[in-house]
Amino acid sequence: MAEVWSVEDVARFLRVPVATVYRWRKVNYGPPAARVGKYLRYDAADVRAWFKAQAAA
Repeated sequence: MAEVWSVEDVARFLRVPVATVYRWRKVNYGPPAARVGKYLRYDAADVRAWFKAQAAA
């Protein structure tokens, strides 16, 4: 089963404020997320892959 992260988990991993993660979502930037009810959830592997792609760019 895939590890699923909350917005707070993503912010902690990337060391950015939670508001930054929400802002990225509004402007179609950042790791992909899925809406589960009223919550955003991130696949941890997708977040790590997105981060590595940013570092390589």
